[in-house]
Amino acid sequence: MAVQYRDYYQTLGVAKTASQDEIKSAFRKLARKFHPDTASDKKTAEEKFKEINEAYEVLGDPEKRRKYDEFGANWEHGAGAPRGGWSQAGGFPGGGGRGGFDGGEGVDFEFGGTGFSDFFEQMFGARRGGFRSGGFEPGPQRGGDIEADILVTIEEAFHGSTRQISFRRSDSSQTQTYTVKIPKGVREGQRIRLAGQGGAGAAGGAAGDLYLRIKLQKHPEYEVEGSDLYRELAVPAWKCVLGGEAEISTLSGRGKLRIPPGSQPGRKFRLTGKGLPKSDGTFGDLYAVLTVDLPVHLSAQEKTLWEQLSQLEN
Repeated sequence: MAVQYRDYYQTLGVAKTASQDEIKSAFRKLARKFHPDTASDKKTAEEKFKEINEAYEVLGDPEKRRKYDEFGANWEHGAGAPRGGWSQAGGFPGGGGRGGFDGGEGVDFEFGGTGFSDFFEQMFGARRGGFRSGGFEPGPQRGGDIEADILVTIEEAFHGSTRQISFRRSDSSQTQTYTVKIPKGVREGQRIRLAGQGGAGAAGGAAGDLYLRIKLQKHPEYEVEGSDLYRELAVPAWKCVLGGEAEISTLSGRGKLRIPPGSQPGRKFRLTGKGLPKSDGTFGDLYAVLTVDLPVHLSAQEKTLWEQLSQLEN
């Protein structure tokens, strides 16, 4: 069965002419709706959330979006075409997509459990292969290293986790499955090494290594900068003016903030140690960015009070 094209614009419900801000807004709306922590049907929501994340991973990145738009449904005839002619028949444990990665001499690696679809793996997955030694030098040659992306949630980066990853060489019928440890505090682009699981060596040479490159899953509430997290804190207009307390959720539970009188939208409140873990055992910070939650529908009394306030200000 051929790899199926995915319409990421349809997934996010936006037009192909949508701006980056419109794409981001559409993602956040859908991500809040289908986030597994809040959805009633968690299994269905988890799969939908992965689809939404994958679409935003591409359309939210101008370079990936350009490539996607350039080849479109004809992607198999462009730069993203599969290189080994492998088949997707059969399943892989652990869920996620399976990508073809050239391991040298026309050998592809097919992956499962990475969190990405077959289409994404084929078009955007990292591909490295071939023997380390160049040309036709005699003697043992080390196999090439293979690199694949693995989608990791912010919660996994905060708590740490384990994942089942499966892969198979296209010249073998045997599927290998490994339990991979996701350490606390992993960062975007960090790599997890599986020694000796890359391309086969030649003339008795050692096999290369398999590297799983971390891609942090986009979250509807949090944005990641290093070990720090950022999220919006929406409060009513009167609380910005008069001050008060506001509750905010963090990865380690709920917390409270004091809003000083006269606080302006965009003000940042720092919650020390509420970010992601660091390698030295400490934690980054969480920054709550103040936004104003304005009423959409006013009662007659509320409208009268706003009108009185406007007269006072004038």
